[in-house]
Amino acid sequence: MSVLLTNIGELVTNDPEHGGSRQARPAGGQARPAGAGSGGLGVVPDAAVVVEAGRIAWTGPAAAAPAADVAVDVGGRCVLPGFVDSHSHTVFAGDRAAEFAARMTGEPYTGGGIATTVTATRAASEDILRARGQALVREMLAQGTTTVEIKSGYGQDVATEARMLRIARELTPETTFLGAHTVPAEYADDRAAYVDLVTGPMLAACAPHARWIDVFCEPAAPTAFDEDEARTVLTAGIRAGLLARVHGNQLAPGPGVRLAVEVGAASVDHCTHLSDADVDALAGSWTASGTVATLLPAVEFSTRSPYPDARRLLAAGVPVALATDCNPGSGYSSSMSFVVALAVREMRMSPAEALWSATAGGAAALRRDDVGHLRVGARADLTVLDAPSHLYLAYRPGVPLVHQVWKDGTQAWP
Repeated sequence: MSVLLTNIGELVTNDPEHGGSRQARPAGGQARPAGAGSGGLGVVPDAAVVVEAGRIAWTGPAAAAPAADVAVDVGGRCVLPGFVDSHSHTVFAGDRAAEFAARMTGEPYTGGGIATTVTATRAASEDILRARGQALVREMLAQGTTTVEIKSGYGQDVATEARMLRIARELTPETTFLGAHTVPAEYADDRAAYVDLVTGPMLAACAPHARWIDVFCEPAAPTAFDEDEARTVLTAGIRAGLLARVHGNQLAPGPGVRLAVEVGAASVDHCTHLSDADVDALAGSWTASGTVATLLPAVEFSTRSPYPDARRLLAAGVPVALATDCNPGSGYSSSMSFVVALAVREMRMSPAEALWSATAGGAAALRRDDVGHLRVGARADLTVLDAPSHLYLAYRPGVPLVHQVWKDGTQAWP
Protein backbone atom coordinates (compact mmCIF):
# COMPACT_ATOMS: atom_id res chain seq x y z
CA MET A 1 0.00 0.00 0.00
CA SER A 2 1.28 3.47 -0.89
CA VAL A 3 0.81 6.50 1.36
CA LEU A 4 0.87 10.13 0.26
CA LEU A 5 1.89 12.65 2.93
CA THR A 6 0.73 15.98 1.56
CA ASN A 7 0.25 19.62 2.53
CA ILE A 8 3.80 19.66 3.91
CA GLY A 9 4.74 23.28 4.58
CA GLU A 10 8.47 22.55 4.44
CA LEU A 11 10.10 19.26 3.52
CA VAL A 12 13.74 18.70 4.49
CA THR A 13 15.17 15.92 2.32
CA ASN A 14 18.95 16.27 2.87
CA ASP A 15 19.11 15.68 -0.87
CA PRO A 16 21.46 18.14 -2.62
CA GLU A 17 19.57 17.49 -5.85
CA HIS A 18 16.72 19.55 -4.37
CA GLY A 19 18.98 22.29 -3.04
CA GLY A 20 21.16 22.82 -6.06
CA SER A 21 24.54 21.71 -4.63
CA ARG A 22 26.42 18.48 -5.13
CA GLN A 23 29.41 16.93 -3.38
CA ALA A 24 32.20 15.48 -5.43
CA ARG A 25 33.86 12.18 -4.57
CA PRO A 26 37.54 12.58 -3.65
CA ALA A 27 39.89 10.64 -5.86
CA GLY A 28 40.49 7.17 -4.49
CA GLY A 29 38.30 7.55 -1.44
CA GLN A 30 34.86 7.58 0.12
CA ALA A 31 32.56 10.47 -0.78
CA ARG A 32 32.55 13.23 1.81
CA PRO A 33 28.92 13.72 2.94
CA ALA A 34 27.24 16.74 1.38
CA GLY A 35 27.43 19.98 3.30
CA ALA A 36 24.74 21.47 5.47
CA GLY A 37 23.94 24.78 3.84
CA SER A 38 20.59 25.49 2.20
CA GLY A 39 21.54 23.20 -0.69
CA GLY A 40 22.64 20.44 1.64
CA LEU A 41 19.26 20.38 3.40
CA GLY A 42 17.40 20.06 0.12
CA VAL A 43 14.38 22.02 1.33
CA VAL A 44 11.17 21.71 -0.70
CA PRO A 45 8.31 24.11 0.15
CA ASP A 46 4.65 23.13 -0.29
CA ALA A 47 5.74 19.54 -0.65
CA ALA A 48 4.55 15.95 -0.59
CA VAL A 49 6.10 12.54 -0.02
CA VAL A 50 5.00 9.14 -1.28
CA VAL A 51 5.88 6.13 0.85
CA GLU A 52 5.61 2.56 -0.37
CA ALA A 53 6.86 -0.73 1.08
CA GLY A 54 8.59 1.12 3.88
CA ARG A 55 10.66 3.28 1.54
CA ILE A 56 10.55 6.74 0.03
CA ALA A 57 9.02 6.38 -3.43
CA TRP A 58 8.72 10.06 -4.43
CA THR A 59 9.30 13.57 -3.09
CA GLY A 60 8.54 16.94 -4.60
CA PRO A 61 6.01 19.75 -4.88
CA ALA A 62 2.55 18.76 -3.65
CA ALA A 63 0.98 20.00 -6.88
CA ALA A 64 2.95 17.38 -8.83
CA ALA A 65 2.44 14.44 -6.45
CA PRO A 66 1.36 11.12 -7.95
CA ALA A 67 -1.71 9.28 -6.72
CA ALA A 68 -1.43 6.89 -3.78
CA ASP A 69 -3.68 4.41 -1.98
CA VAL A 70 -3.98 6.59 1.14
CA ALA A 71 -3.49 10.34 1.61
CA VAL A 72 -2.45 11.95 4.91
CA ASP A 73 -2.71 15.73 5.26
CA VAL A 74 -0.03 17.01 7.68
CA GLY A 75 -1.59 20.45 7.95
CA GLY A 76 1.25 22.62 6.67
CA ARG A 77 3.76 21.21 9.13
CA CYS A 78 7.48 20.66 8.57
CA VAL A 79 8.62 17.14 7.72
CA LEU A 80 12.24 16.06 8.08
CA PRO A 81 14.24 12.83 8.22
CA GLY A 82 14.07 10.99 11.52
CA PHE A 83 16.95 11.92 13.79
CA VAL A 84 19.93 9.54 13.77
CA ASP A 85 21.39 9.34 17.29
CA SER A 86 24.75 7.72 16.66
CA HIS A 87 26.02 7.63 20.28
CA SER A 88 24.07 6.43 23.31
CA HIS A 89 24.40 4.24 26.41
CA THR A 90 20.78 3.36 27.10
CA VAL A 91 21.05 -0.11 28.65
CA PHE A 92 22.04 0.28 32.31
CA ALA A 93 20.69 0.23 35.86
CA GLY A 94 20.59 2.83 38.62
CA ASP A 95 21.11 6.57 38.29
CA ARG A 96 23.74 9.18 39.12
CA ALA A 97 21.58 12.14 40.05
CA ALA A 98 23.71 12.77 43.16
CA GLU A 99 26.82 12.95 40.97
CA PHE A 100 25.09 15.52 38.75
CA ALA A 101 24.15 17.59 41.80
CA ALA A 102 27.77 17.49 43.00
CA ARG A 103 29.02 18.74 39.65
CA MET A 104 26.56 21.60 39.77
CA THR A 105 28.16 22.67 43.05
CA GLY A 106 31.68 22.61 41.67
CA GLU A 107 33.07 19.07 41.54
CA PRO A 108 34.85 18.39 38.21
CA TYR A 109 33.86 15.58 35.89
CA THR A 110 36.58 12.89 35.58
CA GLY A 111 34.70 9.87 34.26
CA GLY A 112 35.18 8.01 37.53
CA GLY A 113 31.45 7.80 38.27
CA ILE A 114 31.09 5.10 35.60
CA ALA A 115 32.03 2.60 38.32
CA THR A 116 28.77 3.41 40.13
CA THR A 117 26.75 2.42 37.07
CA VAL A 118 28.85 -0.72 36.58
CA THR A 119 28.00 -1.89 40.10
CA ALA A 120 24.27 -1.29 39.59
CA THR A 121 24.22 -2.86 36.13
CA ARG A 122 26.02 -6.02 37.20
CA ALA A 123 23.48 -6.48 39.99
CA ALA A 124 20.40 -5.84 37.84
CA SER A 125 18.24 -8.53 36.31
CA GLU A 126 17.88 -8.88 32.56
CA ASP A 127 14.26 -7.73 32.86
CA ILE A 128 15.31 -4.51 34.59
CA LEU A 129 17.93 -3.75 31.96
CA ARG A 130 15.53 -4.52 29.14
CA ALA A 131 12.80 -2.33 30.62
CA ARG A 132 15.20 0.62 30.98
CA GLY A 133 16.48 0.24 27.43
CA GLN A 134 12.98 -0.08 25.98
CA ALA A 135 11.73 2.95 27.89
CA LEU A 136 14.58 5.16 26.72
CA VAL A 137 14.26 4.06 23.08
CA ARG A 138 10.51 4.80 23.22
CA GLU A 139 11.35 8.18 24.74
CA MET A 140 13.76 8.84 21.87
CA LEU A 141 11.17 7.82 19.28
CA ALA A 142 8.63 10.21 20.75
CA GLN A 143 11.20 12.98 20.21
CA GLY A 144 11.78 12.12 16.57
CA THR A 145 14.71 9.69 16.75
CA THR A 146 14.23 6.75 14.39
CA THR A 147 17.77 5.32 14.37
CA VAL A 148 19.83 4.88 17.54
CA GLU A 149 23.19 3.34 18.36
CA ILE A 150 23.51 1.64 21.78
CA LYS A 151 26.77 0.74 23.53
CA SER A 152 27.62 -1.75 26.22
CA GLY A 153 30.32 -0.74 28.70
CA TYR A 154 28.58 -0.84 32.06
CA GLY A 155 29.21 -4.53 32.67
CA GLN A 156 32.98 -4.85 32.35
CA ASP A 157 32.73 -8.59 32.85
CA VAL A 158 31.99 -11.19 30.20
CA ALA A 159 28.46 -12.13 31.27
CA THR A 160 27.14 -8.59 31.80
CA GLU A 161 28.65 -7.13 28.65
CA ALA A 162 27.15 -9.94 26.56
CA ARG A 163 23.80 -9.54 28.29
CA MET A 164 23.75 -5.79 27.62
CA LEU A 165 24.46 -6.32 23.94
CA ARG A 166 21.82 -9.03 23.56
CA ILE A 167 19.26 -6.58 24.97
CA ALA A 168 20.57 -3.71 22.85
CA ARG A 169 20.29 -5.86 19.71
CA GLU A 170 16.57 -6.29 20.45
CA LEU A 171 16.25 -2.50 20.22
CA THR A 172 18.55 -1.58 17.31
CA PRO A 173 20.92 -3.11 14.76
CA GLU A 174 23.49 -0.45 15.69
CA THR A 175 25.10 -2.10 18.72
CA THR A 176 28.59 -1.35 19.99
CA PHE A 177 30.86 -3.45 22.20
CA LEU A 178 32.45 -1.03 24.69
CA GLY A 179 34.04 -3.39 27.17
CA ALA A 180 36.96 -0.93 27.14
CA HIS A 181 34.88 1.86 28.70
CA THR A 182 36.96 2.08 31.88
CA VAL A 183 39.19 -0.31 33.82
CA PRO A 184 37.09 -1.83 36.64
CA ALA A 185 38.30 -1.62 40.21
CA GLU A 186 39.26 -5.29 40.42
CA TYR A 187 41.82 -4.76 37.62
CA ALA A 188 43.20 -1.43 38.83
CA ASP A 189 46.58 -3.03 39.60
CA ASP A 190 46.70 -5.16 36.45
CA ARG A 191 45.42 -3.16 33.52
CA ALA A 192 47.07 -5.52 31.02
CA ALA A 193 44.99 -8.40 32.34
CA TYR A 194 41.81 -6.42 31.74
CA VAL A 195 42.86 -5.57 28.18
CA ASP A 196 43.50 -9.30 27.67
CA LEU A 197 40.00 -10.06 28.98
CA VAL A 198 38.40 -7.45 26.69
CA THR A 199 40.26 -8.67 23.61
CA GLY A 200 39.83 -12.36 24.46
CA PRO A 201 36.85 -13.98 26.20
CA MET A 202 34.78 -10.79 26.40
CA LEU A 203 35.17 -10.02 22.71
CA ALA A 204 34.35 -13.61 21.79
CA ALA A 205 31.12 -13.48 23.81
CA CYS A 206 30.09 -10.02 22.61
CA ALA A 207 31.06 -9.91 18.92
CA PRO A 208 28.04 -11.98 17.77
CA HIS A 209 25.73 -9.30 19.19
CA ALA A 210 27.65 -6.21 18.02
CA ARG A 211 28.32 -4.32 14.81
CA TRP A 212 30.92 -1.96 16.31
CA ILE A 213 33.93 -1.94 18.65
CA ASP A 214 34.63 1.20 20.73
CA VAL A 215 37.15 2.32 23.34
CA PHE A 216 37.43 5.26 25.72
CA CYS A 217 40.89 6.50 24.67
CA GLU A 218 41.50 9.23 27.22
CA PRO A 219 44.90 9.22 28.98
CA ALA A 220 43.74 12.21 31.06
CA ALA A 221 41.25 9.92 32.85
CA PRO A 222 43.05 7.47 35.14
CA THR A 223 40.53 4.69 34.57
CA ALA A 224 40.33 5.09 30.76
CA PHE A 225 42.76 3.71 28.16
CA ASP A 226 45.99 5.03 26.72
CA GLU A 227 46.89 4.95 23.03
CA ASP A 228 48.60 1.55 23.03
CA GLU A 229 45.82 -0.10 25.05
CA ALA A 230 43.16 1.43 22.83
CA ARG A 231 44.94 0.34 19.66
CA THR A 232 45.12 -3.21 20.98
CA VAL A 233 41.38 -3.24 21.70
CA LEU A 234 40.39 -1.76 18.35
CA THR A 235 42.70 -4.04 16.38
CA ALA A 236 41.26 -7.11 18.08
CA GLY A 237 37.71 -5.98 17.35
CA ILE A 238 38.48 -5.28 13.72
CA ARG A 239 40.04 -8.74 13.37
CA ALA A 240 36.82 -10.17 14.82
CA GLY A 241 34.82 -8.47 12.06
CA LEU A 242 33.62 -5.39 13.96
CA LEU A 243 33.82 -1.82 12.70
CA ALA A 244 35.64 0.79 14.78
CA ARG A 245 34.49 3.86 16.71
CA VAL A 246 36.42 5.85 19.33
CA HIS A 247 35.64 8.00 22.39
CA GLY A 248 38.42 10.56 22.22
CA ASN A 249 39.70 14.00 23.17
CA GLN A 250 36.92 14.64 25.68
CA LEU A 251 38.75 15.70 28.81
CA ALA A 252 42.07 16.91 27.37
CA PRO A 253 44.17 16.77 24.22
CA GLY A 254 45.20 13.21 23.46
CA PRO A 255 45.71 10.50 20.87
CA GLY A 256 42.06 9.57 20.29
CA VAL A 257 41.51 11.41 17.01
CA ARG A 258 44.83 10.31 15.58
CA LEU A 259 44.13 6.69 16.50
CA ALA A 260 40.61 6.81 15.06
CA VAL A 261 41.91 8.00 11.71
CA GLU A 262 44.74 5.47 11.81
CA VAL A 263 42.40 2.48 12.18
CA GLY A 264 39.75 3.85 9.82
CA ALA A 265 37.11 4.41 12.50
CA ALA A 266 33.74 5.59 11.24
CA SER A 267 33.56 8.21 13.98
CA VAL A 268 35.51 9.77 16.80
CA ASP A 269 33.18 11.08 19.47
CA HIS A 270 33.46 14.08 21.83
CA CYS A 271 36.31 15.97 20.04
CA THR A 272 36.30 18.69 22.70
CA HIS A 273 40.06 19.27 22.81
CA LEU A 274 41.59 19.22 19.32
CA SER A 275 44.98 20.27 18.03
CA ASP A 276 45.52 21.62 14.53
CA ALA A 277 46.98 18.23 13.64
CA ASP A 278 43.80 16.51 14.83
CA VAL A 279 41.62 18.71 12.63
CA ASP A 280 43.94 18.18 9.67
CA ALA A 281 43.86 14.41 10.22
CA LEU A 282 40.07 14.35 10.26
CA ALA A 283 39.86 16.49 7.12
CA GLY A 284 42.50 14.37 5.39
CA SER A 285 40.75 11.12 6.29
CA TRP A 286 38.18 11.83 3.59
CA THR A 287 40.70 10.84 0.91
CA ALA A 288 40.77 7.42 2.58
CA SER A 289 38.26 5.84 4.97
CA GLY A 290 36.45 8.93 6.27
CA THR A 291 36.15 9.56 10.01
CA VAL A 292 33.22 11.72 11.17
CA ALA A 293 33.61 14.04 14.17
CA THR A 294 30.63 13.34 16.44
CA LEU A 295 29.91 16.13 18.92
CA LEU A 296 27.91 15.56 22.10
CA PRO A 297 26.96 18.97 23.50
CA ALA A 298 24.52 17.61 26.08
CA VAL A 299 27.60 16.27 27.87
CA GLU A 300 29.19 19.70 28.05
CA PHE A 301 25.86 21.08 29.29
CA SER A 302 25.69 18.45 32.04
CA THR A 303 29.34 18.60 33.07
CA ARG A 304 29.85 22.37 32.72
CA SER A 305 32.77 21.71 30.40
CA PRO A 306 33.92 23.72 27.36
CA TYR A 307 31.93 23.01 24.21
CA PRO A 308 33.68 21.63 21.11
CA ASP A 309 34.63 24.12 18.41
CA ALA A 310 32.24 23.04 15.69
CA ARG A 311 33.05 26.01 13.48
CA ARG A 312 36.70 25.00 13.34
CA LEU A 313 35.76 21.52 12.14
CA LEU A 314 33.23 22.75 9.62
CA ALA A 315 35.68 25.32 8.23
CA ALA A 316 38.17 22.51 7.64
CA GLY A 317 35.56 20.49 5.74
CA VAL A 318 35.19 17.80 8.42
CA PRO A 319 31.72 16.17 8.42
CA VAL A 320 30.13 16.65 11.83
CA ALA A 321 27.49 14.49 13.51
CA LEU A 322 25.47 15.40 16.57
CA ALA A 323 24.28 12.79 19.10
CA THR A 324 22.91 12.73 22.63
CA ASP A 325 25.38 10.41 24.40
CA CYS A 326 22.33 9.55 26.52
CA ASN A 327 23.81 7.97 29.65
CA PRO A 328 23.17 8.11 33.41
CA GLY A 329 26.30 10.07 34.29
CA SER A 330 27.68 12.73 31.99
CA GLY A 331 24.51 13.57 30.05
CA TYR A 332 21.14 12.01 30.73
CA SER A 333 19.17 13.53 27.85
CA SER A 334 17.49 11.55 25.08
CA SER A 335 16.44 14.64 23.11
CA MET A 336 18.04 15.30 19.75
CA SER A 337 16.03 18.54 19.54
CA PHE A 338 17.81 19.70 22.70
CA VAL A 339 21.15 18.75 21.15
CA VAL A 340 20.33 20.73 18.01
CA ALA A 341 19.43 23.79 20.09
CA LEU A 342 22.68 23.49 22.08
CA ALA A 343 24.70 23.16 18.88
CA VAL A 344 23.18 26.35 17.50
CA ARG A 345 23.40 28.38 20.71
CA GLU A 346 26.67 27.14 22.23
CA MET A 347 28.70 25.83 19.26
CA ARG A 348 27.71 28.52 16.74
CA MET A 349 26.34 26.07 14.19
CA SER A 350 23.62 27.38 11.93
CA PRO A 351 20.18 25.74 12.31
CA ALA A 352 20.71 24.07 8.93
CA GLU A 353 24.14 22.73 9.90
CA ALA A 354 22.84 21.40 13.19
CA LEU A 355 19.86 19.64 11.62
CA TRP A 356 22.04 18.09 8.91
CA SER A 357 24.48 16.86 11.56
CA ALA A 358 21.63 15.35 13.63
CA THR A 359 20.30 13.42 10.64
CA ALA A 360 22.62 12.88 7.67
CA GLY A 361 25.70 13.44 9.83
CA GLY A 362 24.61 10.74 12.26
CA ALA A 363 23.98 8.40 9.34
CA ALA A 364 27.50 9.04 8.05
CA ALA A 365 28.88 8.30 11.54
CA LEU A 366 27.12 4.91 11.33
CA ARG A 367 28.09 4.40 7.68
CA ARG A 368 24.43 4.13 6.75
CA ASP A 369 23.17 5.34 3.38
CA ASP A 370 19.53 4.34 3.94
CA VAL A 371 18.67 6.76 6.77
CA GLY A 372 19.25 10.42 7.58
CA HIS A 373 17.81 11.61 4.26
CA LEU A 374 14.60 11.32 2.25
CA ARG A 375 15.93 10.52 -1.18
CA VAL A 376 14.01 7.95 -3.23
CA GLY A 377 14.86 4.49 -1.90
CA ALA A 378 15.67 5.63 1.63
CA ARG A 379 13.90 4.15 4.62
CA ALA A 380 10.67 6.03 5.18
CA ASP A 381 11.71 7.35 8.60
CA LEU A 382 10.19 10.80 9.00
CA THR A 383 9.57 13.26 11.80
CA VAL A 384 6.63 15.66 11.51
CA LEU A 385 7.12 18.83 13.54
CA ASP A 386 4.26 20.82 14.98
CA ALA A 387 5.92 23.83 13.38
CA PRO A 388 6.20 25.30 9.89
CA SER A 389 9.99 25.12 9.63
CA HIS A 390 13.04 23.25 10.87
CA LEU A 391 14.23 26.55 12.35
CA TYR A 392 11.83 26.00 15.24
CA LEU A 393 14.05 23.21 16.63
CA ALA A 394 16.48 25.86 17.84
CA TYR A 395 14.05 28.78 17.87
CA ARG A 396 11.78 27.07 20.45
CA PRO A 397 14.20 25.09 22.66
CA GLY A 398 12.69 22.80 25.24
CA VAL A 399 9.27 22.74 23.57
CA PRO A 400 7.91 19.31 22.52
CA LEU A 401 7.55 20.00 18.80
CA VAL A 402 7.26 16.44 17.47
CA HIS A 403 3.74 15.87 16.13
CA GLN A 404 4.20 12.44 14.51
CA VAL A 405 6.98 9.96 13.82
CA TRP A 406 6.93 7.52 10.92
CA LYS A 407 9.31 4.57 10.86
CA ASP A 408 9.67 2.22 7.89
CA GLY A 409 6.63 3.86 6.34
CA THR A 410 4.31 3.33 9.30
CA GLN A 411 3.22 5.85 11.89
CA ALA A 412 5.18 4.77 14.98
CA TRP A 413 4.29 7.64 17.32
CA PRO A 414 1.92 8.68 18.81
